[in-house]
Amino acid sequence: MNHFLSLKDLTQEDISELFNMTDQIKNGDFTRVLEGKTFALFFPNTSIRTRITFEKGIKELGGECILFPPESLNKKEKLSDVVGYLNQWIDGVIIRHPSFEVMNDLAEHAEIPIINAMSSENHPCEIVADLYTIRTMKPNFQELTYTFVGPPGNILNSWIEIAKVLGLTLQHVCSPGNRVCMDGQNYQFWAELEDKLVGSDVVLTDSLPPEYQTDDYIKKYQINLERMRLTNPGAILNPCPPFDRNQEVSENVMQSDYFVGHYFKKNLLYVQQAIIIRSLGLSIEN
Repeated sequence: MNHFLSLKDLTQEDISELFNMTDQIKNGDFTRVLEGKTFALFFPNTSIRTRITFEKGIKELGGECILFPPESLNKKEKLSDVVGYLNQWIDGVIIRHPSFEVMNDLAEHAEIPIINAMSSENHPCEIVADLYTIRTMKPNFQELTYTFVGPPGNILNSWIEIAKVLGLTLQHVCSPGNRVCMDGQNYQFWAELEDKLVGSDVVLTDSLPPEYQTDDYIKKYQINLERMRLTNPGAILNPCPPFDRNQEVSENVMQSDYFVGHYFKKNLLYVQQAIIIRSLGLSIEN
């Protein structure tokens, strides 16, 4: 049994194992390995992509889901007691909750895997799935230059984590004062956008918090078609949904071939199935 809470807990071998298992699942080399297993899902009503792919992924593999709002965990009862009872009845917990500490508290007392479907601190399933798809598009994915444009948040945090594990080159571009850690081999901060788009292979964005939705910020840091033309040949733009057209990304760049397309997220289903199977310590041949 393995929890899946943060990408910094993984090794390069762990990620390679997940990617290989995802390849097998996509090829149909699996059976209903979750037959007879039940999962508690804690998801808000606003979750669309992550919830659909987890629910569908579990049911395709023969498992069952019981859905709760994440607020169910925000009560006086100690989480150690909550998960103490869940240990008796279910086979895993998949949770989307603002507090990463809630997930850690559950995991500390759980005898079943706890899978982080998003917190305000990180979003590990989303980022490992994105990198899996980039790998299918660009087999030399570990040699590329990744440029994240925007203020720090859970998406950037997980990109930093996976960059450290896999030795990726990750550039962070944002207004001054937004550096999230010391410069190093796998993370460098810059305030000038155009200079760092030159030589970039993968451009990453996230939704802008309200305080960054200003004309000055958008004018300086929005990814548009003209700016994407500064990147390397074959470069791609991967905006994390929900993205806001004409804020962090322009309308014209979203209509261009730089945008990876909505189909880019198709593999989220298969990657999350691999995460569940691996967390349970199963193999797809079972």
